[in-house]
Amino acid sequence: MSAVVAIAKKELLTYFRSPIAYIIIIVMMAIFNIFFFMIADDNRETSLQEVFQVMEFMFVFVLPIMTMRLLAEEKSTGTMEFLMTAPISNSAIVLGKYLGMLALFSVLIATTLVYYAIVEYFGRPDRMTLLSGYVGIWLEGAFFIAVGLLASSWTRHQIVAAMMSYSMLFLLYFSHSVTPYFSGTAKSVVLYLSTRTHLDHFVAGIITAADVVYYLSGIVVCLILTRLSLENRLWH
Repeated sequence: MSAVVAIAKKELLTYFRSPIAYIIIIVMMAIFNIFFFMIADDNRETSLQEVFQVMEFMFVFVLPIMTMRLLAEEKSTGTMEFLMTAPISNSAIVLGKYLGMLALFSVLIATTLVYYAIVEYFGRPDRMTLLSGYVGIWLEGAFFIAVGLLASSWTRHQIVAAMMSYSMLFLLYFSHSVTPYFSGTAKSVVLYLSTRTHLDHFVAGIITAADVVYYLSGIVVCLILTRLSLENRLWH
């Protein structure tokens, strides 16, 4: 466990010792702020439902960029050999990398809590619905990070890792758009695979076991596949 914490801490500090984390947070907050005030001015509602949907859309594009270096950079610089020969399990490497990025993502989400403070001050929002929305967007981000980590384990080239991550996330996010072409069981499967379907439930204040299982199982599967990728040395 200490190895996991050490790797996660190193990963997090790597971002904050460079301008990367600050640039990402500042740019994302600027975009979120613009949409928050536009939505609030247009709807005149004490709700963050549309803000969460904007955040989801932005994370589809931003998180692959944030995760592309996680393992690909280690391979390109040769430090992966050191990690693989050190007395650290492959599981610790994967979990450490994942938790380090998840911590950075959590900091980004925490900066948006100012929106809750604003709607709480100016109105009477449904607190449970807002809490449900935050839980949903955090789980979705955690899932996206796991997808990005998996893609990064398949190559030593960061751009290639980002492109593979984009391909998987676009498939999951935009699959909702092709449901009119399906019916019956096939339509139900496509709807279940769509990340938008599950986040819509969370932002509406509805938390079901199926939605939670969707995100958690997706995270676990991606982490297991990432571990297998390291064990099989697919990047050689």
